[in-house]
Amino acid sequence: MTKPDKYTPPKVWKWEEESGGNWASINRPIAGATHDKDLPIGKHPFQLYSLATPNGVKVTMMFEELLEAGHKDAEYDAWLISIQDGDQFSSGFVGANPNSKIPALIDRSGESPVRVFESGSILLHLAEKFGAFLPSKPAKRTETLNWLFWQMGSAPYLGGGFGHFYAYAPEKFEYPINRFAMEVKRQLDVLDRHLADNQYMAGDEYSIADIAIFPWYGGLALGFLYDAAEFLDVTTYENVRRWAMEIAARPAAQRGRIVNKRWGEPQDQLLERHDASDFELRTQDKISEA
Repeated sequence: MTKPDKYTPPKVWKWEEESGGNWASINRPIAGATHDKDLPIGKHPFQLYSLATPNGVKVTMMFEELLEAGHKDAEYDAWLISIQDGDQFSSGFVGANPNSKIPALIDRSGESPVRVFESGSILLHLAEKFGAFLPSKPAKRTETLNWLFWQMGSAPYLGGGFGHFYAYAPEKFEYPINRFAMEVKRQLDVLDRHLADNQYMAGDEYSIADIAIFPWYGGLALGFLYDAAEFLDVTTYENVRRWAMEIAARPAAQRGRIVNKRWGEPQDQLLERHDASDFELRTQDKISEA
């Protein structure tokens, strides 16, 4: 493999050209809004602004799991945020999340709206609000949070590291791909060893730790991410795959994975979700089109 030209960093870095391959047009070294636009508001207590990336799927899975478990007050509107079009830089979205990353949630169930951003914070907020998917016993609660925060700290190596250089960078370079592939395989091994002795991440109880980890590492193990299953030899992580297949079979997970999705097969897309019947209407529309 041809080695890239040696790069000598300047004394002071300056933003002089777009960088980031497929995502170059939305990358910039400053925060804040680029245009004025209010966020839409639906009829439900929870207003979610998102896209079906792994981080977005965590939250739609959580809402669908809550509803599946009988928490009727967890009804939500899921509005599509097109990050390639820069929707996350609108004034409304920046007000919901100053970091301009999906997902962002506005909880309107109380006296005044509460913004919740960062997917892990949203999962914890909903779990505590509904008393669900977070064990009440201190030791199990702590173990759940251990793995929730493990995911938050580890996934950037999978997404921004491996995923970027393997799938999205304008050119493929051996060093960063090898560096991040090694780390991702180490992380898969961490999970595989843990799941050898546990049905779920915190033992025998399905929790927000599973909901957080599944869209990233379960998706990787099942071939959903970066078309990298063969490259990373994911079939060798038998315990991760067992766990991932078990979660993928859950009806709520199946629904959550397609909300705010705008790629893939048409039957696997639901651009916005405002009512449980949207899933059925989507199916009926596809049947009538056929």
